[in-house]
Amino acid sequence: MFMFEKFLLSSSAVLAQEAASSPGGGLTQTLVMIGIALVFFYFILWRPEQKRRKVAEKMRSSLKKGDRVTAMGIIGKVDKIQDQTIILKMVDGAKIEFLKAAITDVQATAPEEEVANQS
Repeated sequence: MFMFEKFLLSSSAVLAQEAASSPGGGLTQTLVMIGIALVFFYFILWRPEQKRRKVAEKMRSSLKKGDRVTAMGIIGKVDKIQDQTIILKMVDGAKIEFLKAAITDVQATAPEEEVANQS
């Protein structure tokens, strides 16, 4: 235990001497670290989130009547599309109005289902 404390004290003394000998180096090092952090946040957090939002917006803008969608865990078929909202038709025939932003998943209707619905 004593050796560990002695090591910590000696290493902190060396670091203090280095910091005192190069006052400008501390600012440069800080700016470099901030720059690295900004690049990290851009490529790891911000850019992937932008891509995810673009995909979701494209999915919501391509909605059409008859698509099967999931909104906040509720599954239904698109009955009517308005500017900011859509009306979903449930299995039992009930209709619910949702904001387009609440749509999390879209499954386009299969061609066989479209033919069956038109008949």
